Amino acid sequence: MIPYADFTFFGLLLYAALPTIGLGFFRGAGRRWTLCVTLVYLAAQYWGNLQVTSHAAVPSLAIVAGYAAYQWVVVMGFLALRRRPARSFKRFAVTAAVILALAPLAVAKFLPLFPAHAEFGFLGISYVTFRALDLIFCVQDGLVGALPASDFIVYLFFFATISSGPIDRYRRFEKDWRHNRTREEFLADLDGAIQRLFRGFLYKFLLAALIKTYWMDRIIGGGVLHTVSYMYAYSLYLFFDFAGYSAFAISISYLFGIHTPENFDRPFLARNIRDFWNRWHITLSFWFRDHVYMRFLLTAAKGKWFKNRNTASYLGFFLSFGLMGIWHGTALHYIVYGLYHATLLSAYDFFSRWNKRHHWWGTGGFWHPASVFLTAHAVCFGFLIFSGRLG
Repeated sequence: MIPYADFTFFGLLLYAALPTIGLGFFRGAGRRWTLCVTLVYLAAQYWGNLQVTSHAAVPSLAIVAGYAAYQWVVVMGFLALRRRPARSFKRFAVTAAVILALAPLAVAKFLPLFPAHAEFGFLGISYVTFRALDLIFCVQDGLVGALPASDFIVYLFFFATISSGPIDRYRRFEKDWRHNRTREEFLADLDGAIQRLFRGFLYKFLLAALIKTYWMDRIIGGGVLHTVSYMYAYSLYLFFDFAGYSAFAISISYLFGIHTPENFDRPFLARNIRDFWNRWHITLSFWFRDHVYMRFLLTAAKGKWFKNRNTASYLGFFLSFGLMGIWHGTALHYIVYGLYHATLLSAYDFFSRWNKRHHWWGTGGFWHPASVFLTAHAVCFGFLIFSGRLG
């Protein structure tokens, strides 16, 4: 069962939504209720078997349960080791914890490349892994000193956002998870949930569906004009489909008192590529910014790896977006997509510093729509790469 993919899922969702609305009026839709609903929907979503190889099938729930137990051991083990005084040991421990937390995702991504038709993992393993890594970084930074099992389970597997995000941060999630809502707060959350629910239906089941049926699917054959038309169609479809899904996920999150962050903010109105990544798939781009890019810059500065700080910044872009490309998949077009955006960000950074001295490109008047136009087309070409149609 894929969340928010069809109306069958929304029918099943009513079994959780209606009691939650009733309980919310009496301040009863709290932590225990959210945990129970999450566990029930986990069982429903991962009911059935996963065909690991052509000759072996494993219950999907067993894989999910094994993954949860594994990540629990990794995080709690790192939490125990973090308290040790040896500084060099701590550095080794965080590296080991990150590698161990990434191991199941790496197996899920790369195993199908070797044995034919092999498969491992479950829907949402990429997003769940990033939440596990966020916990590790919180422990490393001294922001988490204790982690109850219930908090761990509901944060990693919160059913509203498990399959495709948005990616929440543990400290922000925990604050909502532990807050006891008043009736007025519940009504405000219900209002926010309804607004996002209708936005999701408009985006995913109307606009995205119409674009796919009457534009994207009707483009056949090659040629420059067909490719350009597909580029526009796919870019718009990808936005409305993904933004619609995110709106659904945020809507259900609000119903349970979890204010999952917004994932999109009018990305095609971005004035430059940096502004675009502050508007597109915001939770993912900010995750890479904080946990990969900024940590790389800090480590490089402490170790004095480069004489020029811009060198570290550019390498940080390629590291972050190269990993982002692999995170989407191991196919070549995903990796090229990540490197393409790293190149755009590096070029924009170089140009913006040069432009401060020469004042060649302005910001107001004609320059603003021109910047939006160029950025949108650079982004759409990136989506064309991402689609794999150029391969």
